[in-house]
Amino acid sequence: MADQLPQTIRDALQKRALEALDHWPVRAHEPVLMKYRENAVFRITLGDGQFAALRLHRPGYHDETSLRSELHFMAALKLGGLDVPSPVPTIRKQSLVRLPATRHFPEQHADVVSWIDGAPLGQSGMPLPHSAERQADIFFRIGQDMATMHELADAWQPPERFRRPAWDAEGLVGEKPLWGRFWDCKGLSSESVMALSALRAELRQALANAGNQGLDYGLIHADLVRENIFLTGADGNVAFIDFDDAGHGFRLFDLATTLLKNRNEPTYHAIEAALIAGYRSRRMLADAALASLPLFMVLRSLTYIGWLAERPEIPGAAERLSRYVDESLEMARKLNAAA
Repeated sequence: MADQLPQTIRDALQKRALEALDHWPVRAHEPVLMKYRENAVFRITLGDGQFAALRLHRPGYHDETSLRSELHFMAALKLGGLDVPSPVPTIRKQSLVRLPATRHFPEQHADVVSWIDGAPLGQSGMPLPHSAERQADIFFRIGQDMATMHELADAWQPPERFRRPAWDAEGLVGEKPLWGRFWDCKGLSSESVMALSALRAELRQALANAGNQGLDYGLIHADLVRENIFLTGADGNVAFIDFDDAGHGFRLFDLATTLLKNRNEPTYHAIEAALIAGYRSRRMLADAALASLPLFMVLRSLTYIGWLAERPEIPGAAERLSRYVDESLEMARKLNAAA
């Protein structure tokens, strides 16, 4: 998406990045815009010659306490041996800086995290490029590292004033979901509003019933899509990036997020089996809890409707919104048919 930005916006972002980099020990190389979604992410070169990622955070999306909490969480996971980015301190040993408002930008925060050297697992909407055997190996490893992440999160004692969003019932189907009111947002037809409103009521009850099965709940990544899972070597290692939405939630939400965009792959059943087997090789996942995985895939699918409706500037937003609605309702029909 970064390469589709108008040059005027790219120039403004570049200037903002250079402003932020006054706080870090970097070389004179120009920052390279790599991603522009929730945050503007640049590849930079530190004074020791190592690559790192500068993040200009989306104004108003997370407050300072939440951003510091995200960095604390990543640092804890890194210390526990998980391959994730970790904070790079400023010249004054700070992990986060506040950038003042300018003619082009409101006040926002910036940080720098270590670089993950690898390639994304894939891109949404594109077939996975790996062989079926390789896919199974990759998703087994993803399941293992996901379980390790949850184990480390449970063993970690967050600092005081730790605050991250909650992907609980209220955060998913409450009055103010974290990614927007998917049943009541711009761009929906009256038929979609009625169908999604009815579905929301059904899912609130289904989620309450699922909670009686003792679902595992704690800190999660919450956005382990293909683009946020990096393959880091020929030996099958993986790394997790972009903890921007990490928070408290059902652990099944992480599994559902990883699986959702792969459900049309010819090898989907093998992918799902490998992910679950990898997870279970390091952490307990009871059959009674796993029975709720299809529910969480529907819940995850619905989040994208509200998210996209609030970002009409994204290319093809209207067409994608219509597709997300159709896909979510179809998944819900299958869920009801299986009940």
